[in-house]
Amino acid sequence: MNNNKQIKVLFICMGNICRSPTAHGIFRQMISDKNLSNQIEVDSAGTHAYHVGNPPDRRSMQAAISRGIDLSDLTARQLDDYDFEEFDYLLVADEDNFHLTREECPIEHRHKIKYMLDFATRSAVKEVPDPYYGQGNGFERVLDLLEDACEGLLTEVEKKLTS
Repeated sequence: MNNNKQIKVLFICMGNICRSPTAHGIFRQMISDKNLSNQIEVDSAGTHAYHVGNPPDRRSMQAAISRGIDLSDLTARQLDDYDFEEFDYLLVADEDNFHLTREECPIEHRHKIKYMLDFATRSAVKEVPDPYYGQGNGFERVLDLLEDACEGLLTEVEKKLTS
């Protein structure tokens, strides 16, 4: 692999406490397992500032740790203008966040905005449901969807690293 290339991925949801930090943690673990942490950078952000500075939702952290994914070092932050230029992938959880991200994003970077689940191979669902107001099983569903999406994303990113 070309060790000079670096690809940067940003996962985006509303508050950056459930879906995007879960995707962040899953993808970070996958790239670490493949020794690609020096070539792939991952981060997450929210379109709203509701939870800036807070850790992920405890239910997200519990569901993730049950699968060996640690989110405890993550802190919510809001999407920033800098992100549009800095990241190669701007991956949103749902349609509302797609539109909010697109409205803020300069035209020349809008091609980077995609749905997280565009990379899923085992599910035809387009949006990652927000588990925040639901029951505990919603967090497991989010993990299932995002593990699938992150596997597909990693396959694509690895191809770009070798091209």
